[in-house]
Amino acid sequence: MTSRFAATVVGAGPAGLATVGNLLAQRVSPVLWVDPLFSSGRLNQSYREVPSNTKVSLFVDFARAVKPFRDVIDSTPAPNAITRLLQLDQNQHCTLANAADMCQTLTDGLVKRDDVAKAVTTVNAANWTNGAWQLTLDDKTSKNNQYSSSLLVLCTGAHPKSIKLPQPTSIKDIHLDVALTPTKLQSAISQSEPATVAVIGSSHSAILAILNLYNLATTSHPKLRIKWFSRSPLLYAVPQGDWILYDNTGLKGLAATWARDHLEHDTLQSSKASRYIEKVSLSERESFTASPVLSQCSHIVQAIGYAPNPLPNLTFDGALLPTPPAHDPHSGAFNDRDGRPVPGLYGAGIAWPESVTDPAGNVESAVGLFKFMRFLRRVVPEWSKTLN
Repeated sequence: MTSRFAATVVGAGPAGLATVGNLLAQRVSPVLWVDPLFSSGRLNQSYREVPSNTKVSLFVDFARAVKPFRDVIDSTPAPNAITRLLQLDQNQHCTLANAADMCQTLTDGLVKRDDVAKAVTTVNAANWTNGAWQLTLDDKTSKNNQYSSSLLVLCTGAHPKSIKLPQPTSIKDIHLDVALTPTKLQSAISQSEPATVAVIGSSHSAILAILNLYNLATTSHPKLRIKWFSRSPLLYAVPQGDWILYDNTGLKGLAATWARDHLEHDTLQSSKASRYIEKVSLSERESFTASPVLSQCSHIVQAIGYAPNPLPNLTFDGALLPTPPAHDPHSGAFNDRDGRPVPGLYGAGIAWPESVTDPAGNVESAVGLFKFMRFLRRVVPEWSKTLN
């Protein structure tokens, strides 16, 4: 027997959470929500110790953005994750643990609703046929793993990208998630033996990884040194009144402050950081893998962006859709091989972000909790119209 839903949301990270909240706000129900963990995604699992590049007030705005969220807040005894956010300076940044706890509180509240079905598993396959998505879940605990849904929203997240090093190599990989978590990073490198860590990139994540390594080098790991491989100058977010130049690509918060003070060309050499950090400048077309300096390193951290996580097997009347399907970053829809919209299929979050153009003409991908929310508040009403 097939269970029928108005919408299915795949993924319970911040974007999946915001999608479910907006669907319910548009009275789209019942909703099938699928995730193997329901623990607020990589934000909660890997980035709790990361300093935010978002002000506290925007996390609060996310929590209050839709009525289903506000209903959860009203029914959750204080103190809770939202009241703790309210106690912080709203114009300052905070650790992402505060945002992760807020997302987990909202998630726990939404799955208690009668119009939300929680499926702790993964979607193996989805086929559009007879006007709906026929879903096959990896559900070994239930006799029923067949579900039908008019809308299918992919909030499947992303993972750090990496480039395979030329073999053979003795260089040890430090996963970016570990490099961004000081309590894990300190045990990934020996305190007693010399270590030289290559950090690849000039992104927000790269700077935070360098900062975490520098903090170890100046405290518990005195034999630690850092080779920073970069091919582009540091870029900073610049407030412009009612908008922010390089809002999605520029450094913010602690990363921006520390980079200005220690990593710029005119500050690195005069900074204490120069005792521990050496910048390795790469040309535009030069790969770090070809640099002779890499052979001097014992470890490597790659902060070179994120790649979408694997998707379910997607078919349209049995015909395989492109992998991944072409995404429209303005509507959230997907297109088939002929450029036609795939009915009822949408994406959101870090894997499928909105494309935005600032007043200066810069085109960026809008990544961040409140940016996901702002996008979904705009497009979910349009998605829901297809159900009428």
